[in-house]
Amino acid sequence: MVYQVLARKYRPKTFGDVVGQRGVTQTLRNAIATDRLAQAFVFAGPRGVGKTTTARILARALNCEKGPTPDPCGACDSCNEIAEGRDIDVLEIDAATHTKVETIREVILNSLPMVPVRDRFKIFIIDECHQLSPTSFNALLKSFEEPPPHVIFMMATTELRKIPETILSRSQVYEFRMITTAVIADALHKISTLEKIEIDDAAIDLVARSGDGSMRDAQSALDQVVAFTGDKVGVKEVSIVLGLIGRETVLDVVEVVTNEDPAGVFKLSGRFVEAGYDLRLVCRELTRVIRDLLVISIDATRADDQEITGDAEKSRLVGLVQRFSREDLMRAFDVFAAAELAIRTAAQPRYHFEMAVLKWMHLKKLVPLTTLLTGDSVPTTTARTGRGGSVKASNPSRSTSSLADKVSPSLKDASVLSPAVSSESMKPVKKSEPSPSVTESYGPEAGTAEILIEIKRAKKFFYGTVVAQAQRIDLEGDKLIFGFTSGQRTLASQVRQNRVWLEQIALTAVGRKITVTTEQGESRVDAELAEVASDDLQQQAMNDPLVQSVLEVFQAEIADVEKLK
Repeated sequence: MVYQVLARKYRPKTFGDVVGQRGVTQTLRNAIATDRLAQAFVFAGPRGVGKTTTARILARALNCEKGPTPDPCGACDSCNEIAEGRDIDVLEIDAATHTKVETIREVILNSLPMVPVRDRFKIFIIDECHQLSPTSFNALLKSFEEPPPHVIFMMATTELRKIPETILSRSQVYEFRMITTAVIADALHKISTLEKIEIDDAAIDLVARSGDGSMRDAQSALDQVVAFTGDKVGVKEVSIVLGLIGRETVLDVVEVVTNEDPAGVFKLSGRFVEAGYDLRLVCRELTRVIRDLLVISIDATRADDQEITGDAEKSRLVGLVQRFSREDLMRAFDVFAAAELAIRTAAQPRYHFEMAVLKWMHLKKLVPLTTLLTGDSVPTTTARTGRGGSVKASNPSRSTSSLADKVSPSLKDASVLSPAVSSESMKPVKKSEPSPSVTESYGPEAGTAEILIEIKRAKKFFYGTVVAQAQRIDLEGDKLIFGFTSGQRTLASQVRQNRVWLEQIALTAVGRKITVTTEQGESRVDAELAEVASDDLQQQAMNDPLVQSVLEVFQAEIADVEKLK
């Protein structure tokens, strides 16, 4: 006897046998029971989820000797012949083969007036109907809209968007869903029992995941594994035959990251290469595990969801959730998603994979700035601060609550890398001082402030990018002088180009004609004043309570001070 593959041997024969599509099957059962059948059906969805099978079951239900009935007997000649594909009144057409309109006219249109030879209905099942040519669809339009009372059309497709709207509007459209991993695993368990195949739960889950929502693909994968191993199947055998990565193996990578074991990264990478694993697939499985960890961290009840955790790995996965923050997991997802893309074109895929895991290990050390400031977890490592010198972050238990209270809310939400405190985030020299009023900033003569206010009101961008960068702005008599350094030639040019407009603004502000001029260069007096100002800023910074607290906590010193504009 010729061997029959599992996908054909265990093909559903009734609506009740179709798994994962209750919405479709129940609707069809009710339509048959209430005699509310359409003249045309379109079954759309992913591959291997039961579209063509459902069409055959519907054909049996309509032509059964006891029908039309939601539960075909499966024993009459019509049921048996339809199941075997040899019923003369049920014609199944492969649209990929019969694409041309001439074939459609010959096979379908010319036979429409003929009544069924034996059955109740003449049924046309068109598989992969999206491959029909536009002219073929147009030829079927009238027949779809007003077919003879004894004719019913059924179309199956994986590309619903390719079906013309004119066809869809004349049909009832049923969309099939991808089947969940748990449902596929349950069906595979039943098949394994019937076939007397010894297979553990972890191996079943791995085969079910390989189906990627397709029952037929999962059954074919099981057939392939059994052909290799015989009647006893384990995770190792499934991984070898299907080229899949066992869940336990992927969790080993996560364990290496949690243990901060860089050497373990290279050992695992070597194991993967020796085993012949596709490192893109490893990255893909890692993103799946990371996503599952994130789901459990958000909703702990999902730990019992078989779509996320199988019985074999549940305890381990739940334990790992406690080792990561949600931010860690989101960053890791991005890392491995990018690594998978990079590996596709990489000359050395192994290197990219190793660097991705090490990057995740490094990113895991990120901690909130509030944690660092409150002393909950201050790292004992050397960090740079300012433009020179260094500071050792010691005494992690020291309380710094007073310092944390002084930190602005925006700063508290920031994150820093724990082993190396960012010099930019903690630099005392960049301390913002209360913004002085315009009248305090510029002078010496009354009217300067009014002019600047008008400039800012009229052109805020010009004020910020040009006017605010001037070294001095003085109103001396009827002259408004913009002073720039020798390196600010472009800014001085911008002032000269807008001179007419600026003079009009000045006229409006002070009520008299003002001439706008520019000056460039620094005098000796200016340089001396700048040096004095720098020393003054240094002293101000040393006297600031917040700066003093930072210096005390991190045992640092001020290297340089600059006033922010």
